[in-house]
Amino acid sequence: MPPVFAHGRLRLYLLKLLDEAPRHGYEVIRLLEERFQGLYAPSAGTVYPRLAKLEAEGLVTYATEGGRKVYSITEAGRAELADRGGELADLELEIRDSVTELAAEIRSDVRGAAGDLRREMRAAAAASASSTRVEDESWKAAKEELRKAKQEWKEQARRAKDESRRAREEAQQARRQAKEAQERAREEVQRIAGQLQEQFAKSGGVLGSLAGAWLGGVTPAATQAPDSAPDSAPDSAPDSAPAWAEDVVPSGDPGRDLDRLLDRFRDEVRDAARDHGVTPAQLAEARRHLAAAAAHLNATLRPGS
Repeated sequence: MPPVFAHGRLRLYLLKLLDEAPRHGYEVIRLLEERFQGLYAPSAGTVYPRLAKLEAEGLVTYATEGGRKVYSITEAGRAELADRGGELADLELEIRDSVTELAAEIRSDVRGAAGDLRREMRAAAAASASSTRVEDESWKAAKEELRKAKQEWKEQARRAKDESRRAREEAQQARRQAKEAQERAREEVQRIAGQLQEQFAKSGGVLGSLAGAWLGGVTPAATQAPDSAPDSAPDSAPDSAPAWAEDVVPSGDPGRDLDRLLDRFRDEVRDAARDHGVTPAQLAEARRHLAAAAAHLNATLRPGS
């Protein structure tokens, strides 16, 4: 196909388009395609270098709008366009002739392509007729392979579903066992805590008096002279267990909960002794009750020994 624009003609036509209105490069390409009725559209590599050259020669200028260069013709460009008015008229005729030639070439190409397509279709039909039996056998083999693949996939899906169901059942059973073990541990801790509270309540004496002080009662040191001692330990225990015995929440580990109870017991006794004082007689009585409490605890924690 001969070139659409002769040497220098595209440069002149770009000045004509910019003389009509300021345009950016993409718009120039689109207008050229419209003028050639869609039969020709110059590439960006053809248009943008020529616009840059026109700008370097001072025939056009540009302003940036929205990140695009919008080109406008300068007075120098209009002067050149006026000087070459005769060439511009010839160029318009050349464009119409080029459109006619392009259309004729395209029609010729289409006719040639259509003829080639018809020949190829006839050859394909002949080849198809001779190879129908082979294709039928290949198609049957492909269908059989597909059937086997589908069957294998279904079997794998079934096995995966069965394994998933068994895993869910095992997980549910494990959760039930864990819950039962937790319940048993909680009951054991509550049982031991109740036994400890009962033994502490039975200890009486100074321990009971100190417990009464923790609950807001009156200690022996507050009601007796420092050098006097009670003749005997009180026979009655406090009306209720100390608050610390109720504050220890079972954790599921009985041994750990017992250590916490003993730590709270020791801390409360020390705090009461520090706040209210302890006489030698009270100390001796506390020793007796501590020994009794220890004996009760040993009997509880080591049954049958």
